[in-house]
Amino acid sequence: MRAALWFLALFGAAVAVALFAGNNQAVVTVFWPPWRIDLALNLVLIALLVGFIVVHSALRGMAVLRALPQQTRRWRVMQRERTMHGALLGAYSYMLSGRYLRARKDALTAIGQSQALEQLRESDPHTRQMRALAHLIAAESSHALQDRETRQTHLEQAQQTIAEHTSDSEREFGEGLQLRAARWALDDRDAESALEQLASLPAGTARRTLALRTRLKAARHTQQTDLALETARLLAKHGAFAPSVADTLTRSLLLEQIRGTRDTHQLLRIWQQLDAAERSHPDIATRAAQQLSRLGGEPAQVRQWLTPVWQALSGQGEPDFNDAQWLRLVRTLERNMQDLEDDWLARIESAQRARPREPHLQYLAAAACMHRQLWGKAQQGFARAVQQLRDERLRASAWRHLAELAEQRGDGDEAVHAWKQAALLR
Repeated sequence: MRAALWFLALFGAAVAVALFAGNNQAVVTVFWPPWRIDLALNLVLIALLVGFIVVHSALRGMAVLRALPQQTRRWRVMQRERTMHGALLGAYSYMLSGRYLRARKDALTAIGQSQALEQLRESDPHTRQMRALAHLIAAESSHALQDRETRQTHLEQAQQTIAEHTSDSEREFGEGLQLRAARWALDDRDAESALEQLASLPAGTARRTLALRTRLKAARHTQQTDLALETARLLAKHGAFAPSVADTLTRSLLLEQIRGTRDTHQLLRIWQQLDAAERSHPDIATRAAQQLSRLGGEPAQVRQWLTPVWQALSGQGEPDFNDAQWLRLVRTLERNMQDLEDDWLARIESAQRARPREPHLQYLAAAACMHRQLWGKAQQGFARAVQQLRDERLRASAWRHLAELAEQRGDGDEAVHAWKQAALLR
């Protein structure tokens, strides 16, 4: 439809020109003394049109000739940029597929093309970032090839490429380089260098999940339990772990921190930093109380730390205690029964009556009765517990207590039998 309209317009214009030119008798006279030239108006108009076209075409041709060097330069720059981009994409693809030698080779090609662009004075921030990224890929490939010297060289060149520029994207790239350097140092088992790299990061970047994960690993490698625990709690707050994994990790670091204490003041400071849920956890409470007892803490304070654990014993249903937790709880309370309060004796007896088939509670109740000089109840409790206890050390301890009670009663045969059974279990 559009072509038909163009043809109609063309025909109309031809008809108009024919009507105008066919009956046009006008003449243009040019006086050039001593001559006089008479020209038809149609000829003059055609000559002017042809002259305009010739001059315009000549000017356009000259402009094209003058622009040829610039177009050639632009074409060369475009070709180098395409080569650089293709080499960079190839290097990244090879790195992802594990072909590190090819990846480093293509990265070096991309670096060479970016340097050539810089020599042509066609470099811009985009080209600089591409060159820095190529250095990073070369460094990552060298790290995978365990070529530390080449890795460090490319890392320094990447940092130098963006060091003099302060755009937001380049600052982010520089922080990413520091994070990668920390990860590489951690892979090289140089946790101290990794922590130094992380310490030089801005505060906001250092609290990112990737930085926190790296700091956690480095802190555990260097056995900095306090730093590892702080980092693990931050990661748990950020949702970096599943709740169960976060609880397990935090608990293991807390236990490691408790085991590493060397005096009661340090242990007290750690205990004050725990929340209510951590203080009532059987593992944490029993190990903390056990460590406090080993460091010479007051028995009353040891029992106070174990008080939250008894809330689980006085609750409904069976407590979720394993044999190791039961053993630590019983051993710690048995060693710290000096000046045992009536409240604690009532708690132990109440828990034992609520769970009469639990041998650990029978043993503990018997030990409390023995400490309060209730010899008959103590002898009955140890006799029942010794038949059910699975831990040989605790059974041997029960036999020794039975031997002591028998000697106190003057029953020599029973004392000899009990001492013999205790000796067999050592």
